[in-house]
Amino acid sequence: MLAVAGFLTIAVFLAGVLSRRVSVLLALTVIPVLAALAVGAAPRLGELIGKGLTTVAPVAIMITFAVLYFCLMIEAGLFDPAVARILRWAKGDPLKITVGTAVLTLLVALDGDGASTFLITVSAMLPLYRRLGMRPLVLAGVVCLGAGVMNMVPWGGPTARAMAAMDRDSGELFLPLLPAMIGGVLWVLFAAYLIGRAERKRLGVITLEPPAEATVERTRADRVRFWLNVALTLALVAALLAQLAKLEILFVVAFVLGLLVNRPKWPQQQELFEKHGHNVVLVTTMIFAAGVFTGVLSGTGMIDAMARALVGVVPDWAAGALPPLTALTGMPLSLVFTPDAYYFGVLPVLAETSAALGGDPAEVARAALLGQMTTGFPLSPLTASTFILVGMTGVDLGAHQRFIFKWAFGTTLVMTAVALLTGAISV
Repeated sequence: MLAVAGFLTIAVFLAGVLSRRVSVLLALTVIPVLAALAVGAAPRLGELIGKGLTTVAPVAIMITFAVLYFCLMIEAGLFDPAVARILRWAKGDPLKITVGTAVLTLLVALDGDGASTFLITVSAMLPLYRRLGMRPLVLAGVVCLGAGVMNMVPWGGPTARAMAAMDRDSGELFLPLLPAMIGGVLWVLFAAYLIGRAERKRLGVITLEPPAEATVERTRADRVRFWLNVALTLALVAALLAQLAKLEILFVVAFVLGLLVNRPKWPQQQELFEKHGHNVVLVTTMIFAAGVFTGVLSGTGMIDAMARALVGVVPDWAAGALPPLTALTGMPLSLVFTPDAYYFGVLPVLAETSAALGGDPAEVARAALLGQMTTGFPLSPLTASTFILVGMTGVDLGAHQRFIFKWAFGTTLVMTAVALLTGAISV
């Protein structure tokens, strides 16, 4: 009965979300509550929800301060010198401009927010593309590739959702995938080189008159502040990789230090919160709603029951193939499932099924990160930021998908191969 209730709950959840008749927030909260009442778990409902909220709270805190920190650094001009150097280096060579677009995207996407990455990168590069006659399709595609790989960072959407759904930390899910992510970055640069070479062949190298740039004199205080921001960000990344403390603690400390350096006065801080607070609320609300969903399904035993039911129909030999199959199917499935539907509805069942067959659930979660909403999110019509990308570049969504799909799926293939070689996932 629990297995049937679990499958029905997930089916109703997916149907409601994918049909867009029910908001994700309501689907993540109301549907599992109704399911709990149906299986007789009403007396324990408060306990189940409370446990689920407690489980995801660290992830919500981490996301809150990570988004605020990188928004603060972007506004402080941390990436401005990189943008200027890339533009000076690229000049009128379409190949260099395409590779420079990839590098800029990889840098800006450190904030883990696709929308801000698209806004900053496209705004910086689109005028140059138009001036040279380069196709906006190339700009949208290369930005898509870079943002997809960088979306794997622990404060990005996919990894944060996977950590919340699986109750695992970044040391278990993200760090083993770091070599695979590096492989994905190298693939993105290689793909940008090949795409740029085709644009250079089509257009040739164009001589541009140097733009009349307005020189802005930086005060000594501005220069000191910039280098303090650089040092703080490098120290933060090093501490994150070395796991010196929990992610939420590191981001809280880094954000407070960033405020002291850049916005020490309360009115300045208020301005930052008012400008970017809505992004934080949107993400953290979904994380806490997911806590209700996973808390109820796990606490009532539905996920375990569904996994046992699947074990009965999945042959033993398929247990080892589950992680690579999850990785390879995740990217195409991102065109069908929203990230919330996949990570909170599908992933827990796959992970528990793997555990029941003798596999490691963490490997299935890592495999999901190699494809679902990592390389696929800037292609998915179910992701709002996709429309920011195609809208700003002025390209058709279908043309964008046809142009970049093979390159995006290539990213998943490369990262999956590296993950298999390094033992992050196994067969």
